[in-house]
Amino acid sequence: MKENGKVTNIFLSGVGGQGTILASNILAEVFLKAGYDVKKSEIHGMAQRGGDVTTHFRFGKKVYSPLIKYGDADFLLSFELLEALRYINWVKPDGKVVLNRQKIYPPSVNLGLAKYPENVEETFKKFFKDNVYVVDGQEIARKIGNIQAANVVLIGAFSNFFPKIKESQWVDAIKTLMPQKLHDLNIKAFQEGRKAL
Repeated sequence: MKENGKVTNIFLSGVGGQGTILASNILAEVFLKAGYDVKKSEIHGMAQRGGDVTTHFRFGKKVYSPLIKYGDADFLLSFELLEALRYINWVKPDGKVVLNRQKIYPPSVNLGLAKYPENVEETFKKFFKDNVYVVDGQEIARKIGNIQAANVVLIGAFSNFFPKIKESQWVDAIKTLMPQKLHDLNIKAFQEGRKAL
């Protein structure tokens, strides 16, 4: 996390239905409560039809624009491998990448009109070396009882990059944004994700 008034840029990408927006809302709740200025901008695309969903998320002492400049993301947090690859050029050369090991085939692949790219993880490791972190969000979420909690697993993993933010602050954000009946599941998902990185 940057100090000295600098702004930290986080680019989130995923597919409609993966909970990308909820993940960015958890980030917003956490960093606002921690005293930062926060700006974010969401692009839903054809989200309800499995299209791509992206969020530009920025926090710092003072943030003037919600949009990240091309090539200026400090972090890429992606919930699907192809969607990560689509935005690889947004990440700074020394940026950090957190990938969910999930493939969701777009219609063009299902129709046989295109091929799903191979070796996405290796491609990221070639460019970002040791700054690539892969989390099997679906598998972790499945083990705790609900694969829909994979987005919160990823947030748990991602929280490790911000040691000044206490675990309790993340848990409070989850409780604030989710109905009570989902608290236990999602807190467990967060904790398991935190251990996974």
